[in-house]
Amino acid sequence: MSGFPAILLVGCGKMGRAMLDGWLEQGLAAEKILIAEPYAIDLPPALAQRRVEDAGKAPENFKPEIVVLAVKPQSMAAVLPGLKKFAGAGTVFLSIAAGKTLAALGSGLGEARIVRTMPNTPAAVRQGITVAVAGKGVDAGQRDACDGLLRAVGEVMWVQDEGLLDAVTAVSGSGPAYVFLLAEAMAEAGVKAGLPRDLAEQLARATVSGSGELLRRSSDSAAQLRQNVTSPGGTTAQALKVLMAPGAMQKIFDEAIAAATRRSRELAG
Repeated sequence: MSGFPAILLVGCGKMGRAMLDGWLEQGLAAEKILIAEPYAIDLPPALAQRRVEDAGKAPENFKPEIVVLAVKPQSMAAVLPGLKKFAGAGTVFLSIAAGKTLAALGSGLGEARIVRTMPNTPAAVRQGITVAVAGKGVDAGQRDACDGLLRAVGEVMWVQDEGLLDAVTAVSGSGPAYVFLLAEAMAEAGVKAGLPRDLAEQLARATVSGSGELLRRSSDSAAQLRQNVTSPGGTTAQALKVLMAPGAMQKIFDEAIAAATRRSRELAG
């Protein structure tokens, strides 16, 4: 991305840092960013003087074009009042907080232009996916600027219906944890089948990551790729009889996604 806007990054935890690193790789200059983070963090030398403990200590001459809200949902209410001074036609707020609606964010920011998003943690290796929705007043230039920041860490999809964001959070926002759990479960089952733990863990890790890369590169659907590796009457078919039985894997995922969607809605206030 060329021509970075002036950015105020509020919060520099795992997701905030993943985004920051992606921007730096794309050529973000130190003078274009200010980081509001209360805890000491390891930053490149060029950014050592670009951190303040909170946004209230931002230099008077720093006028952000994009304020990235990368704090935890539970901390948002305490953070927003201090950012209200930045609200104006020339600034857009980009939130990555799960569950926090445009209305909830607006109640703390006043007449602000807001983009609500849900990224996920593969952003740390620039393989994330983010779904975004633009709030009232966000113009085409601001949307494009937010899109550019988000694309520095992966794919971006835009929707018009904000109500979809709760299910998005459940599927892709929380989804990496489900994949990691799959690797854990495969390794544990391998140990129970007689494999040494270190071998079982390496097999599970390589299988999950390799299959994910195959899925990413292939034009085939996940269902087709599954069928490609399943020989009739073979070992994979026997395992899938268990995993795809009524009440098994699909039912568990249905319940898990529904639970995460409900929790996203509960975080809205």
